[in-house]
Amino acid sequence: MAVEELQSIIKRCQILEEQDFKEEDFGLFQLAGQRCIDEGHIDQLLEVIQNEKNKVIIKNMGWNLVGPVVRCLLWNNKEDDKGKYFLVLDLLVKLCNPKELLLGLLELIEEPSGKQISQIILLLLQPLQTVIQKLHSNKAYSVGLALSTIWSQLSLLPVPYSKEQIQTDDYGLCQCCKALIEFTKPFVEEVIDDTENSLENEKLKDELLKFCFKSLKCPLLTAQFPEQSEDAENDPLRCFASEIIGFLSAIGYPFPKMIFNHGKKKRTWDYLEFEEEEDKQVADSLASLAYLVFVQGISIDQLPMVLSPSYLLQFNMGHIEVFLQRTEESVFSKGLDLLETSLLRMEDNSLLHQYLEIKSFLTVPQGLVKVMTLCPDETLRKKGLAMLQLYINKLDFQGKYTLFRCLLSTSNHSGVEAFIIQNIKNQIDVSLKRTHNKWFTGPQLISLLDLVLFLPEGAESDLLQNSDRIMASLNLLRYLVIKDNESDNQTGLWTELGKIENNFLKPLHTGLNMSKAHYEAEIKNSQENSQEAQKCKDFCSVTVGGEEIPNMPPEMQLKVLHSALFTFDLIESVLARVEELIEIKTKSTSEENTGIK
Repeated sequence: MAVEELQSIIKRCQILEEQDFKEEDFGLFQLAGQRCIDEGHIDQLLEVIQNEKNKVIIKNMGWNLVGPVVRCLLWNNKEDDKGKYFLVLDLLVKLCNPKELLLGLLELIEEPSGKQISQIILLLLQPLQTVIQKLHSNKAYSVGLALSTIWSQLSLLPVPYSKEQIQTDDYGLCQCCKALIEFTKPFVEEVIDDTENSLENEKLKDELLKFCFKSLKCPLLTAQFPEQSEDAENDPLRCFASEIIGFLSAIGYPFPKMIFNHGKKKRTWDYLEFEEEEDKQVADSLASLAYLVFVQGISIDQLPMVLSPSYLLQFNMGHIEVFLQRTEESVFSKGLDLLETSLLRMEDNSLLHQYLEIKSFLTVPQGLVKVMTLCPDETLRKKGLAMLQLYINKLDFQGKYTLFRCLLSTSNHSGVEAFIIQNIKNQIDVSLKRTHNKWFTGPQLISLLDLVLFLPEGAESDLLQNSDRIMASLNLLRYLVIKDNESDNQTGLWTELGKIENNFLKPLHTGLNMSKAHYEAEIKNSQENSQEAQKCKDFCSVTVGGEEIPNMPPEMQLKVLHSALFTFDLIESVLARVEELIEIKTKSTSEENTGIK
């Protein structure tokens, strides 16, 4: 029945001129053709398509059959028929109006979801390439539309992270990336071969550039790459990255050109009419590109040898900042790797303090602090700490001094502040022993110590929460008292001792007495509550510092309270030792002065 209907429609249309085809004819042809496919009359359909008399009809109406044919290819399990369906598809691509066929193919690519996305893309990339190459006008627009549609669908697929996920490639992303490169190559070659730089060629170049930028963002921004060189060569996502960077170079945007345009008001790609949302994402794409070149070493041989390590660090700092602003571990870990690669090129103490006037040179260490304190992954937290230390090591003395002041004012984390205070101690030690400098002695140091040797809220400060910072501050003060004699006073400590005692030591004494009394009272209450809880076999609660400790077994609460008391005892012992050393030093100096008289 379906075959007879199709032949009836064909017979009626054969006597009509092309311009006389009606909308009704298109609908009837599509309906009858689809029924032929559904009922398995593929041989009869092939006869109709291959008949020279039907050439005009197929040219105008045949594209409506592409959808049903594609669906059969994807979901028909009969292997014997698949060859015939492929032949039908090839004939339709060859004979149909390319403009109509282009839109039809793109609609089919947009339809599926999940694992079916890669299946239909892999099936239709070759026909789509053939159709676009047949177009004689607006080719650049068609290439851009096709690449944008494909990329939008691929961006919905999860990016495989582990070696096993890449090998299994469950969602077909890796296969699609490889096929997409083959799809794009002819259009890149067109740009290269066009020596006249025609307007259409410039438009095509723009579309390819947009595609490369999008690919650098997805999937390459979140993609993980193997460390071992033998695995790297076979990694499909790394190969995709290499091809994308190669495309950029081929169409006139090699990576070095982007470096030399870095920081200029008018960038190489500014004339591109990116959508507003796309423009915001260019930063992600460039960060991804920097990572691929400097960390993965893709096309790094293109870089001129004359570029200084500090220039390359300056170029990369903005990209590192972009990475660290992201929340995905797979992304901000790349920022840590890029920072490490950039810093290891530099000598210690060689990064001039003037670089800290550039915004990213302060926001990056602040980003590292967030990684150190907020990241749930311990390995990345430790890497963040190591990178902050490496960054400090590369700064000159004034740069270290400026960064310490900044982080002490902005970190709001006792552990981080303790880390900075330990670094201040190290720099003072260097200044006293080897390289005297004004930033970690005398008035400049005293100004820095004002941020260290004080309690934020005086005696009422939360000593437990600030215990790391307080212990580091006391250890620094103990070091200064031991290393700097009152008669030398290289650090300026002894001039400011009265202020330090009033702002730090005395309030600390008072705070310790208050805190210990409070916690001892809480231990007593907890023990009483524990006896009551044992009677009713329930949990008890304890209030510390105005906040209730979450319900837990009484034995656990007592451990927490005793641990706090132990911390206070530790602080108190170091404080007593510091005051003892101050007394010994001042008494010794006083006796020396008396002896002189």
